[in-house]
Amino acid sequence: MKPFLSSPLWDAGAPEFWQAWQIRRLREYLKSRVLPFSTHYREMFKSIGLEPGDIRSMDDWAKVPFSSKSDLTVSKEKLREFVLIPNPQTLRREPKVIFNTLLHGMSHTKEKLEGEFRPLLLTSTTGRSSEPVPFLYSKHDLNHLELSGKRIMETARSDKEYRHVNLFPYAPHLAFWQSHYAGLGYGTFMISSGGGKSMGTEGNIALIERMQPDVLIGMPTFVYHVLRQAVEEKRHWTTLKRIVLGGEKTPQGLRAKLRDLCAQLGSLGTYVISIYAFTEAKMAWTECPTLPHEGASGFHLYPDLGFIELVDPKTGVPVPAGAPGEIVFTPLDARGTVVLRYRTGDMAEGGLTWNACPHCGRRCPRLMGPISRASEVRTLRLDKIKGTLVDFNMLEHLLDDQRGLAAWQIELRKRHDDPLECDEVYLHVAPDGNVNEASLKEVLTRRFHEVTEMRPNAILFHTVPELRQLLGVGRLLKEEKVADRRQIQPGQTQTATPG
Repeated sequence: MKPFLSSPLWDAGAPEFWQAWQIRRLREYLKSRVLPFSTHYREMFKSIGLEPGDIRSMDDWAKVPFSSKSDLTVSKEKLREFVLIPNPQTLRREPKVIFNTLLHGMSHTKEKLEGEFRPLLLTSTTGRSSEPVPFLYSKHDLNHLELSGKRIMETARSDKEYRHVNLFPYAPHLAFWQSHYAGLGYGTFMISSGGGKSMGTEGNIALIERMQPDVLIGMPTFVYHVLRQAVEEKRHWTTLKRIVLGGEKTPQGLRAKLRDLCAQLGSLGTYVISIYAFTEAKMAWTECPTLPHEGASGFHLYPDLGFIELVDPKTGVPVPAGAPGEIVFTPLDARGTVVLRYRTGDMAEGGLTWNACPHCGRRCPRLMGPISRASEVRTLRLDKIKGTLVDFNMLEHLLDDQRGLAAWQIELRKRHDDPLECDEVYLHVAPDGNVNEASLKEVLTRRFHEVTEMRPNAILFHTVPELRQLLGVGRLLKEEKVADRRQIQPGQTQTATPG
């Protein structure tokens, strides 16, 4: 199945064309699929007195209330209201269904409709800050997942002759399945190791040693530790052309460390590329390859499959073009579980642009990073009077960019383990090579204070294997770079989320 009115020029059309196309497509999508078959959105549109035909511009669309994770975690019954469940009587009256039945027969039409609506796959959110939320995919959605995967391969300038190793864990999560379907969509060799939880770091290194792949795909922290251990074991991997990373932020400092590790393994000029995704979108977007001095290219979006708005996180009002804002997503052709105007809680610091990419020439909307997570802005009670907001996104970038630091973890505790006491911040670090610990401690303390206006209660030094254990490398789905060990009392706020 092809997306509605899909254009082969998804990455070449003029902004004016696509923006008008998206509004027309949105009206049709709401009228024919979302409002008839989603209980939640049918009731919502009725309550605000809005019809699909009323939406003629993005200003009109801004009148529609946001959706958020809190809407999806009320109950299983409420979550079901976001699933497109077709009404057979409504479908039978559709001109397209009548035409297909007359032309091909009832069995053929039934098979097509089942492919469009019947759930076949489930992914879920990671559940770090709340209960995991499942998202259903039909065959229609899987075709889109394959299509977006193909576009990722094309944008990242892969090659069908390349050998790809998928290091994401076997799990019902988007990162693994997007990588799997990218290989299918592009028609290239892709082997999935299941990550550290399945084969361990040693098993993954042995697999890479045998395969000598061109591309490694996985979580930044896990890929980093695999490459670092391979260097320590004096492996010789000369074929690495791409490191493709998803599931976590990828600061420039970490990219530099990964490129350096690849060079030590014998692979010079390896591109490090980041993927951006969230479960609710049911697809992922990639950067195109750039040279180290050029910086990141931005995440290349698919205007025929969905659109992204950036809004002020406090007011919810759309921000001007190019301004930073919270990412809000709306699909244009999804089935299964569907969320409209979904507030991700992620901030695109570089805004959204429709300018042609200066690196690959594609004319599609691009989401400019860095992307920061609202869940990493946390309230700390550093004294008994009031809380202080600390942006751990900035700390992550600082620590990943720090030379002489092989690995790190921030741990939050309560003083004396008393839930009524003040918060404490401990920084666990593993030096890189023969770094002077006293000098590193002084630099980290100073830079920590420059970013947060506070100092860690202690900086604790470990070996790299010890810190891998703390981080949960190969054990957890996502490594625990910020470990919150506090016991939050009723009424207290652990994280600061957009208004």
